[in-house]
Amino acid sequence: MKKITVVTAVLMTVMVWSCTKDSITTVDCTGTAPTYTSAVKALLDSKCATSGCHGASKPASGLDYSAYAIAKTNAAKDNFRGSIQHLSGYDAMPKGASKMSDADLKTLNCWVQNGMPQ
Repeated sequence: MKKITVVTAVLMTVMVWSCTKDSITTVDCTGTAPTYTSAVKALLDSKCATSGCHGASKPASGLDYSAYAIAKTNAAKDNFRGSIQHLSGYDAMPKGASKMSDADLKTLNCWVQNGMPQ
C-alpha cells in the first residue's frame, strides 16, 4: 500500500509540474535564416558553451553546446527554447544572467525553427 501511495504522489507531482510549463514561443523568421556556422556557434560559445556551463569538458546537466552535432541534438529539445526564452516551468538560461537580447533570441529560435542548418 505504501508503494502505491508513493507512486501516486510522484505521478501527481509530474502531472502538475508538466502542466505549469509555458508554451514555446514561435518567432517570425521572415528574412532570417541563421546557420550554425554563420551566427549560432558564436552565440552558443559566448552564452552557453562557457567554462562551467554547457561546454565540452564538464557539460552542466549533460547538455553540451560546444559542437554542431551535439548542439543540434540538444537544441531540438523544448527545454532549450523554453530556457532561453525564460518561460515558466523551464530553468532560465543563461543561468545567473539576464535574458539574451531579442536579436540573439531571434537568431537561436529561427535556427531551431528552420531545422538547425549547419
